[in-house]
Amino acid sequence: MSLLVVGLSHRSAPVSVLERAALSADAQVKLVQDTVAAEPATEAAVLATCNRIELYADVDKFHAGVAELSTLLAQHSGVGLDELTPYLYVHYEDRAVHHLFSVACGLDSMVVGEGQILGQIKDSLARAQELHSAGRLMNDLFQQGLRVGKRAHSETGIDRAGQSLVTFGLEQLAAGADVETWATGKKALVIGAGSMSSLAAATLARAGVAEIVVANRTFDRAERLAQILSEGDDTDVAARAVPMDAVPGELTRADVVVSCTGATGLVLTAEAVAAAVEGRTGEPVTEIDVPSAPKQPLAGPSLGADENCPLDLAAEQSGFSVLGEAAVAGMAAAELEQHAAWVDNGTVDIRETGRRTPQAEIEAEAELIGALAATAARIGRIPERRRPEPVAGFVRPAPALFLLDLAMPRDIDAAAHRLAGVRLVDIESLAEASADAPMAADVDQVRRIVSDEVAAFGAAQRAAHITPTVVALRTMAADVVAGEIARLDGRLPDLDERQRGEIRQAVHRVVDKLLHAPTVRVKQLAAEPGGAGYADALRTLFDLDPETVAAVSRAVDSTTEKDRPV
Repeated sequence: MSLLVVGLSHRSAPVSVLERAALSADAQVKLVQDTVAAEPATEAAVLATCNRIELYADVDKFHAGVAELSTLLAQHSGVGLDELTPYLYVHYEDRAVHHLFSVACGLDSMVVGEGQILGQIKDSLARAQELHSAGRLMNDLFQQGLRVGKRAHSETGIDRAGQSLVTFGLEQLAAGADVETWATGKKALVIGAGSMSSLAAATLARAGVAEIVVANRTFDRAERLAQILSEGDDTDVAARAVPMDAVPGELTRADVVVSCTGATGLVLTAEAVAAAVEGRTGEPVTEIDVPSAPKQPLAGPSLGADENCPLDLAAEQSGFSVLGEAAVAGMAAAELEQHAAWVDNGTVDIRETGRRTPQAEIEAEAELIGALAATAARIGRIPERRRPEPVAGFVRPAPALFLLDLAMPRDIDAAAHRLAGVRLVDIESLAEASADAPMAADVDQVRRIVSDEVAAFGAAQRAAHITPTVVALRTMAADVVAGEIARLDGRLPDLDERQRGEIRQAVHRVVDKLLHAPTVRVKQLAAEPGGAGYADALRTLFDLDPETVAAVSRAVDSTTEKDRPV
């Protein structure tokens, strides 16, 4: 069996896809159950966070495993396999181990070095253990991942390379100002009472906000979090709980809103946010028309006006990359090719200036659209950016309401970005901001730790793989010795007990000495890369019964399983 991971994260997929593929707690359980029920896998665990969904499994066939895990991810996420596939990554064996260890150390996080991922890995392992989908490999892998992550944080300064997603989000809200200075005296509304919301509430309390209101669908959990905040020794914040239907009223009072729930729909619409700002300022809320750098039109201002045009280019929206991708974003490759043919055939003859389109421009436009079609065919869509690049010197009006959306899928309508008096930071904008974040020198040290730990884990797994074979060999040798002693007892009945004991010990010493060097050496060789074949060689050379080896392996697994910590 071999370790395989199939997943997608903020590094491989846009937030819009991650948002749609997000798995609820029930969906994660069902995904694990269906994975171990599938033919290629015997063990499975799911690691699902706000910016990654990964399925780990112990499989007996690589290609069949990739196909099965990809299909299961698509089925349970609700995103079609054809659409999901371009964003999936696959890691196998040592690369899969390296990936999890990197994740555990925070190297693959949106904010490098954040430590919250360790709790999420621990939760994933606990869930797999509860579902009995974690065998020796998953237990060893995830527990070692936790140890590697803790080692990275204790032995290096990786904590200085980044912060938690909450801290980073608050820094983005403060827009360069000191977070404590920015937060002091503000009133905060925290929507949700899970781990991320609790962390956000505690961070806001330490930053010096004057009041925290906690809203949650389960009121008891909101009350419990509010009580913890009020009784904290390191803060002096007034905290209270409210039911979810009180959010609109509290929104008008709040200066800062942090939302992280498991809701599948929007918790705050743009209309609700606009109403809250209007309630605070007494002025109607308008949308900000962010000026963007001029873009080269795809084929002129009147390109979509021709009734024979296969695409509705008049419906172009701003917010995509240059050269007209906005007009064709999301279109299938076949449709783009139809449009390229339409342009190439010279259907666009007259522009607003009244002049005929030069043939060179028509050919360039057709070539551009053909290139876009090729991109769509390769990656499944035209690359998209949510907001246009602002022109130099543009300054947004000062915000009256600060919103931090840490949920996946999102809790707060992205349209709130365009509202005057609002500053919204969400997973997508955090990803954009973190892309240029400086990397500390400690990151290199953590990478070396990860590499060393991956090598050690691989050696331990390979050595463990041959242990049942070695045990079976020694068991067979012991049976041979017992048979020969019994035969000797029958042929020499006059020997006394002392003589029989001496003979028995002599035979055992001979067998032990003969087997000692080969078994020690074979364990050393098996621990090296490519050493998996030594177990097969032992079984062949000594004609060991495969079922006996399997029985020893099952016994070892059941013994080590009893005392495994979560």
